Amino acid sequence: MGEYGGDEGVRRRGCSCTKENFLPEESFRSWGNYARALKETPRRLKDRVLTRSLDQTELVDVKAQSQHEMKKTLNWWDLMWFGIGAVIGAGIFVLTGLEAREHAGPAVVLSYVVSGVSALLSVFCYTEFAVEIPVAGGSFAYLRVELGDFMAFIAAGNILLEYVIGGAAVARSWTSYFATLLNHQPNDFRIVAHSFSPNYRYLDPIAIVVLAIICVMAVMSTKGSSRFNYIASIFHIAVIIFIIIGGFIKADTKNYSDFAPFGARGIFQASAVLFFAYVGFDAVSTMAEETKNPGRDIPIGLVGSMVITTLAYCLLAVTLCLMQPYTDIDKDAPFSVAFEAVGWGWAKYIVAAGALKGMTTVLLVSAVGQARYLTHIARTHMLPPWLAIVNEKTGTPVNATVVMLAATAVFAFFSSLDILSNLLSISTLFIFMLVAIGLLVRRYYVSGVTTTANRIKFIVFLALILGSSIATSLYWAISTNGWIGYTVTGPIWLLSTIGLWLFVPQAREPKIWGVPLVPWLPSLSIAINIFLLGSIDRASFERFGLWTLIILVYYFLFGLHASYDTAKEASSAKQMKNVEEGAVN
Repeated sequence: MGEYGGDEGVRRRGCSCTKENFLPEESFRSWGNYARALKETPRRLKDRVLTRSLDQTELVDVKAQSQHEMKKTLNWWDLMWFGIGAVIGAGIFVLTGLEAREHAGPAVVLSYVVSGVSALLSVFCYTEFAVEIPVAGGSFAYLRVELGDFMAFIAAGNILLEYVIGGAAVARSWTSYFATLLNHQPNDFRIVAHSFSPNYRYLDPIAIVVLAIICVMAVMSTKGSSRFNYIASIFHIAVIIFIIIGGFIKADTKNYSDFAPFGARGIFQASAVLFFAYVGFDAVSTMAEETKNPGRDIPIGLVGSMVITTLAYCLLAVTLCLMQPYTDIDKDAPFSVAFEAVGWGWAKYIVAAGALKGMTTVLLVSAVGQARYLTHIARTHMLPPWLAIVNEKTGTPVNATVVMLAATAVFAFFSSLDILSNLLSISTLFIFMLVAIGLLVRRYYVSGVTTTANRIKFIVFLALILGSSIATSLYWAISTNGWIGYTVTGPIWLLSTIGLWLFVPQAREPKIWGVPLVPWLPSLSIAINIFLLGSIDRASFERFGLWTLIILVYYFLFGLHASYDTAKEASSAKQMKNVEEGAVN
């Protein structure tokens, strides 16, 4: 009866919405159980902080919580176009104009180079994990393996925020370009609620409709989504080529006479916000579970799409600032208005149509990626296991997709783009920094292999790398003209990385594909991500802190106890299985 009855029980729960779908764990069976669980919070928290998952646990045991397998239908071609479709959207078509006008001027191209280098370093870190742990959980699964349950949950909360806010920002930008296509102002299609705060006053019903259509597409088929994505992305690339060629034809080099009007600080401030334009490639790593040959397909797909994207961004940024003085660039639809300003009014329709195509694919890939994140988090019971169910017919996580896009729609309805993009950049940079730390831990610390002396040296060098990077970022944020601090923090980072390279042997070699130049590449990724965090405004950090507080309250009341019970139950089941097989006396 065991297996069959168990499976049937799971299937029945998957089709209903009872307490068992949301809080099936022992701690929530009765109020008495819950009270005892709350009393044990310190002990359970210690267990979750110190416990690291295993590759095999993520690949087999956790994945089994979804009842059905996701279908392996993707190859490197799909992943590369998913990467391009996921990234080239609202960031380049909206934020380029905003940041060129307000923070960087024509030097916005350098801002894209800085954020592109940071994103590419993060791509390398993600790729090694995705090849070795090809599951839907992306960075959440990677951090569970290397930094433990608690840090993985903090990252998970910000991953969910990243996707919800990113989707909301793109959906609102979709409305802006749609209005341009019909010769209207963006707010002409929004409802004005005068009693609300100015940042939340313009309600966007079109964004809701677009997200509903995307939701239907995302739950139908991953392979079908892939086909739509690369067909749409090919059209999108054609529009980008048109913009670049047309822009250079109408270029005026006088517009570059004042290249960096806001100085280096403006360039880096813009770079921190423009990191939003690279968000999305991490969604590709969540598709590793559906990839036919992860060892070959993921490196080609991820790295290839990022190189193409960075080149396209830099060329588009140069084109925009050559067509118009940076002071005249429109903040809502910069490329469309720029073509109109140089006498090619008809071209704005091509640009707007291309932007809409791009933003549609960004929303689609984001929907596919965020649902897979949520699915894997729910598999660990940190979130209700109802969200982990994979539909048998479509092979997609329907529940997770609908819930995430509903949350995205709420944000898209109320919030303005600048509020969303700044908050999104914090979450993204924070997560990418954690993944780089996780990669160093993966290479240099393996329980039972790393000696005590090497472990201590590794912790010291890693602490110095983090400390010097944070100090550099804080000095940049506080000091407007000083430079003395960098002569202290820079050498500390350099010597710490050299020390890690020379004095701590690597405890693990990658099995299939590995990041080159370890520890230099992940150490540089940590430094750049933390440095860019120092360029983001205070209000965004306050919102980030409030969100982190909210997810911590949830964790201590529910997520901690649910994941603790699930882990203990799985451990007990595994021991019983070993006894049955005769492995344990």
